[in-house]
Amino acid sequence: MENKTLNNITIDLNADLGEGGADDAAILACVSSANIACGGHAGDTQSMRIAVRAAMACGVAIGAHPSFVDRENFGRTEMHLPMQQVYDEVLEQICALQDICKMEGTQLVHAKPHGALYNQAARDVRLAETVVKAIAAAGSQLRVVGLAGSELIHAARRAGMTVAEEAFADRRYHSDGSLVSRKLPGATIDEVELALQQAMRMAEQQSVVSIEGKEMQMNIDTLCLHGDGAHALQLARRLREQLQQRGITVCKAGAICQ
Repeated sequence: MENKTLNNITIDLNADLGEGGADDAAILACVSSANIACGGHAGDTQSMRIAVRAAMACGVAIGAHPSFVDRENFGRTEMHLPMQQVYDEVLEQICALQDICKMEGTQLVHAKPHGALYNQAARDVRLAETVVKAIAAAGSQLRVVGLAGSELIHAARRAGMTVAEEAFADRRYHSDGSLVSRKLPGATIDEVELALQQAMRMAEQQSVVSIEGKEMQMNIDTLCLHGDGAHALQLARRLREQLQQRGITVCKAGAICQ
């Protein structure tokens, strides 16, 4: 809970960008961290460079958003690959974005897996450890962003990496802390007001109510706003506004905020 203090609540807002979303630039003005697609499920050299420059202009922390190499399914189909292949592909994607950051005169701050890789690494210890090893190989200073309470977070801590535990404003949860599969109805919260209510509960109370009706306490360092959501920009603006109205500071994960 690095972003919490006794006298003030602070929260990191992150968005997945560089995935072809029309509102990327506007969303950047609302968040404090960006996860940039780096070729596995979306993105290429040009889109990564554009996203990095836009993030720099907004003072937003830049992170890599690697996935299974599966552009056809946007990285959202579960895959069971040799661990060496996963390691190589994740490292290659992070390094591709890291090289662009260096050329642009900035630094890569964190890495957050995308889609099926994110969800599988949240529950599969071996896969989680492989993803963490790949991130660490790109840079031991990189922060690992993963589902709050997940195996990815546990693996990163065991490896001595810093972490940011993540929750989703626009996704439904099961009572075990896992995300409801996108294959099921109601997995995403498409109504802005409902997503806003869930996000504020997460920020203020560190909790979420599952689809089974159970209230779960979570350690939440960062809230994700999906850049490709139906009302992503509207939600981003409304959430930033409400956080400010309630005296909650939006701040990069791990940073000291005033």
